[in-house]
Amino acid sequence: MSFSPKEIWKEFTHSTIGMVGIGIIATLFCMSIAAFVVIPVETFKEWNDPSSWLTYPKSALPIWVNYFLLQKIPEHLILQPQEYYQKSAGVSVVTDVFATDYQYDSFPSDFIYQYSATYSGSPLVQLSITRPDGIRSILMSTSMPSSSNNETTFDGMLFSTDNSMEKNIQNNINFSFPTSVIPSQDLVFSHIDQNTVLKGDYIFKVTIYDVNGNVTLSKSKFILGGKAYGLMGTDELRRDLAVGILWGTPLALFIGITVSIGSVVLGLVYGVFAGFKGRSTDEAMMRFNDIIYAMPALPLLIILAVTIGNSIFLIVGFLVAFGWVGIAKVSRSMALQIKTLQYVEASKLMGQKDFKIIFKHVLPQLLPYTFASIAISVPAAITTEAGLSFLGLGDPTFPTWGQILHDASVYGAAEQGLWWWILPPGIMIAITGLAFVFIGHAMDTIINPRLRR
Repeated sequence: MSFSPKEIWKEFTHSTIGMVGIGIIATLFCMSIAAFVVIPVETFKEWNDPSSWLTYPKSALPIWVNYFLLQKIPEHLILQPQEYYQKSAGVSVVTDVFATDYQYDSFPSDFIYQYSATYSGSPLVQLSITRPDGIRSILMSTSMPSSSNNETTFDGMLFSTDNSMEKNIQNNINFSFPTSVIPSQDLVFSHIDQNTVLKGDYIFKVTIYDVNGNVTLSKSKFILGGKAYGLMGTDELRRDLAVGILWGTPLALFIGITVSIGSVVLGLVYGVFAGFKGRSTDEAMMRFNDIIYAMPALPLLIILAVTIGNSIFLIVGFLVAFGWVGIAKVSRSMALQIKTLQYVEASKLMGQKDFKIIFKHVLPQLLPYTFASIAISVPAAITTEAGLSFLGLGDPTFPTWGQILHDASVYGAAEQGLWWWILPPGIMIAITGLAFVFIGHAMDTIINPRLRR
């Protein structure tokens, strides 16, 4: 029994499991669009550039875990300044103010002021703080490298781990407990009478004085180190895993859909042509099919990835080259039945060419089977690519879900208990595969007469 595309869709909409699969696929496509719209392309290109992630925390939990914890762990904050410019008595003064309402139950891991300044001479940089209890203190004063007559651009950072900062805090704030072994960031956020977190509004103020001319600031930000960041946390290389998971979605769909369509169409045309031609042509083509079918696909894919290359496009080509043989056998058997039908015999008697008969009369009859085969083939393509990437044979320049799992294995995420590095990509692979399995099952129900009954 044959179906038109309209009839197939009408039957498909009555399948609950099929519509669930369509809903999941639609969500994945929305995530793919969000990846292109929300995330800059530069972030995708810098996935394996460690210098691009220096301002992010290492192995940080997702921020939503705070909703399930009795004591809130500090989030990693990247504060942007409220900048204003002053000039008095020939001295250029630039001030950046960073404010945060600190309401966490433990101390931050550190804090860093990062800036880029253009100046001449040797400007003075001063970092100070106003605490919730009203205490003000200068944390650090330092000079930028001296410049001669020409303007100089300097990229600098002020760290809470600097020894001078610890001395300034101890001299300016009268703590009533021993402070010799307590790090600077803990002292800044501590009560004066006990070493516990002082919650409230903190204001960090950075002032730059330049007596020789105007000083300008760019790329100025204050990083308050924490143990939680983003929706998916970070990995050992400080990369935001939400970026990797989101970018992995269009890559997984590209790999799965491209491989499944390529292998199904190639196998379908190959099998139908062999079955329709018959005799020696059919025999020769099926023997070649048996040779390809007998080859161990995964070991050969590993060998090809090592010897030829591990580009994602080469991997897609390899998967298509080994994925069409099963489809060819099934489509050949169907073609043997269809070519005996009267309208096909009539087409032959009318003198139509074999290619026209195949593409006009035979292949359209296999359309429902084609759709079902494409849907069922997608999970296999995605999991095969993930397996190659997990073995370290994938394309390292693309943040696929398999590549994320590979990195997690290399850095011992399981041993360290970094579950947020392992579970999300694994769940995404499972959900994507399950969605296409649902669609394939619904299509099989439509085209299989026994299941329809």
